[in-house]
Amino acid sequence: MMSKIIAWVDQRFPLTSFVKHELTEYPTPRNLSYWWGFGFLAGFVLVIQIVTGIFLAMHYKPDSKLAFDSIQHIMREVNYGWLIRYLHSTGASAFFAVIYTHMARTLYYGSYRRPRELLWWTGQGLLLLMMATAFMGYLLPWGQMSYWGAQVITSLFKATPVYGEQIVTWLRGGFTVDDPTLTRFFSLHYLFPFLIFGAVIVHLVALHTVRSSNPSGINLADKDNIPFHPYFTVKDLFGLGIFMIIYMLIVFFKPDFFIEAANNIPANPMQTPAHIVPEWYFLPFYAILRSVPDLAGGVVAMAISVLIFAAMPYLDRSRITGGARYRPVYRAMFYIFVINIFVLGYVGAHPPTGTLKTVGEISTMIYFMTFLLLPFISRWEEKFVLAKGLPPAVEEMARKEIAEAEGNV
Repeated sequence: MMSKIIAWVDQRFPLTSFVKHELTEYPTPRNLSYWWGFGFLAGFVLVIQIVTGIFLAMHYKPDSKLAFDSIQHIMREVNYGWLIRYLHSTGASAFFAVIYTHMARTLYYGSYRRPRELLWWTGQGLLLLMMATAFMGYLLPWGQMSYWGAQVITSLFKATPVYGEQIVTWLRGGFTVDDPTLTRFFSLHYLFPFLIFGAVIVHLVALHTVRSSNPSGINLADKDNIPFHPYFTVKDLFGLGIFMIIYMLIVFFKPDFFIEAANNIPANPMQTPAHIVPEWYFLPFYAILRSVPDLAGGVVAMAISVLIFAAMPYLDRSRITGGARYRPVYRAMFYIFVINIFVLGYVGAHPPTGTLKTVGEISTMIYFMTFLLLPFISRWEEKFVLAKGLPPAVEEMARKEIAEAEGNV
């Protein structure tokens, strides 16, 4: 019976051929490590967020007088409402942790290089959609930190030349964060995950067009790769098992770990919290914002700090494939950059006073200098590494690409 149903569907839609081509028989480099499994984890967490978000929306009231109480109703009176809410709130942090790790792997192995520029850019678009969704969702609990966080972040748009005040009023639906702000943020927060899902499809199409990058830096022909299933299906499921253990430990034993204590207090426009901080995944960018004394300059610096990743295919001018594996200087820069991100996160979580203010300014300079110096260092490093010697296949690819570039000139 099942065979007849599949045959009937195949006559009208290429289901079997699609599954074979894009899933089971998809040619994959045989040496992919577990670092390549974070894309699958990101898709899994997205499904969790969409499903739990739909159930939460059934009981949530996007009204400034009812929003905080509706969260308490979900937590105390809805069957397993506490579990759904904690799955969703913890899932937001898990989503960013997985995506940031996925980006770090891409940067380390140079998977943004030609011909994967569009794949990298679609990923950057996904990150921006995620940030917008998370920001709007942060307001929905209508607690003290939610309210004042939205007040501060929306005020940043005043730095927009000429139309700054109008943009802030349009975002809020009024002159301050209030009921219209909550309503429109709820609508967009519900809509954006479905836009993210569509963008993920585009990202996957781009991935399957150019294929997964090889950690060794050698692009093998399809005949030299192995099918995705069952080898990497099992590998991804094992990674998912480890991820779910950590995820559920937080959900059941430390569910408030990523929730600010001030957010358990109803929003009060007349009482400002002692220290307003965003969620942890925004802290490095928040630290960059505060390290610039001028508001407009800080907003520009924060925006560039996110968007500059899209320029990586052109900032990294080395023709040596394999990312940091064969590039000691780039590898050192990568580790310094990652450590610097954690330093910025720490600075962003604390008031910018005394030594921390200076540390934030220095870390911000290091952040941008990493990108600005990369074009010069990568080209110098290329000559140094080629003179020192590389594996034959990698060196051949590098010299071929250099010869093609010089021929085009």
